[in-house]
Amino acid sequence: MKSVVADYRYRILCLRIVPVTGSPIYLTDHPRDLVMSGHTYLSTAGYQFTGQSATAGFSPASVDIEGIAGASGLSRAAVGSGLFDGARCYVFATSWAAPVEDQEPVVAGIFGKATLLDHRFQIGGVSLIDALNQSVGQTYGAQCPKLFCGTEYAGCGVSLAANTVTGTLTSVTSASVFTSAARTEADDTFGAGTIQFTSEPNAGLKGLEIKSFAGGVITTFEPFYYLPVAGNAYSMVRGCRKRLSDCQARWNGSGIVSNVANFGGFPWIPTGSTYAQVGQGG
Repeated sequence: MKSVVADYRYRILCLRIVPVTGSPIYLTDHPRDLVMSGHTYLSTAGYQFTGQSATAGFSPASVDIEGIAGASGLSRAAVGSGLFDGARCYVFATSWAAPVEDQEPVVAGIFGKATLLDHRFQIGGVSLIDALNQSVGQTYGAQCPKLFCGTEYAGCGVSLAANTVTGTLTSVTSASVFTSAARTEADDTFGAGTIQFTSEPNAGLKGLEIKSFAGGVITTFEPFYYLPVAGNAYSMVRGCRKRLSDCQARWNGSGIVSNVANFGGFPWIPTGSTYAQVGQGG
């Protein structure tokens, strides 16, 4: 970012939203679209900054935005499905006469959970410095703390591509229960995994965690924003219950016999019930 102050005579605010998945959204409060660094910042009406703060110390700054869903490039479906939860946002000032992207940084933040009120949305966030308030490092517990198919903490050792399948729905019971007859994998293969639709009406919306899988029937913890229909195409990732037994029997890593060497949990740590039994002479 450039440490330059925008010309106060032509000063306007711009907002760049980068969701966890999907393409960034560019907005400006100027009455005309502005092009900067190859990005078109839309002057779409229907949103406003309702508050922003900055501090000279290490206290997190904040940014709030609200508007009419759909009128500002943030569709009602995308907001309602949680697509912008955890998205990064960058607010900067520039001169509309000679716009420069990130010319005068105002605040960079992370959105919290977006809420919908009728056809309006509200999103509040805190600055990126809030990440310094988070606990980091590996935790000790019976379950594996690693992200399935991730690379942190020396990596999971399992390939994401090899554990991703695609297909189409053959029947739909509700927005959270549907069937894909082509899925003949063993029960619970996709339990704790994720499913995302690649065709309308839920195409591009946030994928959801799978609660259970049995006999081709897929059940998610939360319903999809739109009711899926038979024939909808999906992409689905196998799930991991974070247990040592899964690494031994289900995940063979990169062609090895088992994936135990990459298991990040500590299943032999005594639990509270273990200590209680010892205390009672068990």
